[in-house]
Amino acid sequence: MAPQRFHEQFDQIQRSLPDVPLAMGPDDSAEFIYERGVVLARDGEEAQVVEDAVRDHFTATAGLVGDHVRRAGPRANRSGITRIQVGDPADRGPGIRGGGDDAVAGALRALRTAEGRTGHRLVSRNHVVSIAVNACPGDEPVPVAHTEQPNPSPAPGAYDPASAVGVLVVDTGLMHDYRSYPPLAHTDGDLQIRETDDDGVLQQYVGHGTFIAGLVAAVAPNTAITVRGTLNDAGAILEDAFGEALFDAVEESGWPDILSLSAGSSNGRVDGLLGVEGFMRALRGQRTLLVAAAGNNASATPFWPAAYATQPDYADAVLSVGALRGDGEYGACFSNHGGWVRVYAPGERLTSALTGFDSPVPYVYQHSTYDACRYGFGYACTCRAPRHNGVLSDGSGKPDQVMFEGYASWSGTSFATPVVAALVAAHMTAHQETDPRAAARQLLEKNAEFAEVRGAHVPALLPATWRPVPVGPA
Repeated sequence: MAPQRFHEQFDQIQRSLPDVPLAMGPDDSAEFIYERGVVLARDGEEAQVVEDAVRDHFTATAGLVGDHVRRAGPRANRSGITRIQVGDPADRGPGIRGGGDDAVAGALRALRTAEGRTGHRLVSRNHVVSIAVNACPGDEPVPVAHTEQPNPSPAPGAYDPASAVGVLVVDTGLMHDYRSYPPLAHTDGDLQIRETDDDGVLQQYVGHGTFIAGLVAAVAPNTAITVRGTLNDAGAILEDAFGEALFDAVEESGWPDILSLSAGSSNGRVDGLLGVEGFMRALRGQRTLLVAAAGNNASATPFWPAAYATQPDYADAVLSVGALRGDGEYGACFSNHGGWVRVYAPGERLTSALTGFDSPVPYVYQHSTYDACRYGFGYACTCRAPRHNGVLSDGSGKPDQVMFEGYASWSGTSFATPVVAALVAAHMTAHQETDPRAAARQLLEKNAEFAEVRGAHVPALLPATWRPVPVGPA
């Protein structure tokens, strides 16, 4: 991702988490965003080892203050993670874009030798987990008229409460009038906490969870969908809080057949996120299949938790999903990629319900975007702050505002993910398969087609009711 785009994304996430000082990493290289002045360690003996080692290192190092090192939260919780303050506790204002974080960097160095001896990680940054790992999900939603059909369109089939496949969507919550969209009649969950700002304009990423639920319902009508508003703050949450929130979601709803997650973070490593390690171990002991988005920043670097899909202990429990271009032939240019991505599905210009159909809502285009949009393809894609970069710009110098009355067209790995989750659910219904992990294996073995992603032939799943969208050069 270009540094300018990442800086703008940093500002956006900082606004959504105003009380958390953020930094870019590693070493300001703009690969991920994390909490400044705090590190994570496993509860118990390891947390004490980390705390003592960091304090000793800081006391002996000029420019670092050992007195600042202390526990910054409960010593034990369900996620198995302890927060340790390593920076000045008075420095808790908003992050400084591009500013370094000597305290966290020093804490990581302090444990380097110990980690070499133990052979595993002892300390971690507290990363920001987000649905928007670059400056926009894949692009911004574009209104679609009532007269058009969703894409994918609703598949044939009926809802049967006795056999419906349980799908848990961990996302931004539901719009207040979501049930005015008929396919969502059997959907429950959390309502979006705040849909509009003081001017009545739809807030950032509001409707994201409703859009995803609509895709699941369209592809797999025999599903009982629950949407949790875990990512209500513009799609962002700190890693340690995310681990707890995942436990909350399954505690409230029960372990589902399928958990659809369109969020995550890279961390510059190949061993996952420490903050979700406890949840992933718990997942391994369940029958739930985690279907997770591979990320939107066009990188081959592992993106977590999707990248657990190729770790031996989790290969059966996690299915990682990348996005195909609108015609289904190639990988979407924004999609993360690499051997850790198990399957690709349509993720560009899908159409679903962004809001309910009872209350039209305005939306202002105000994000940033790729400098070379979609590798030169000329359809309306993302926006350039504060102007839209596609067909909605009028040259007036004011941000574009459009009205949503239900449908939207949207792009991102966020949306390829629920398509795959729904295809697994539909396979379970069609074949009376009760094991979602077995259904995922069967689906890939018997129904996968192939697409091309950066020169590699990869498995692809295309819903029968999905319509390819023509893509032409600019």
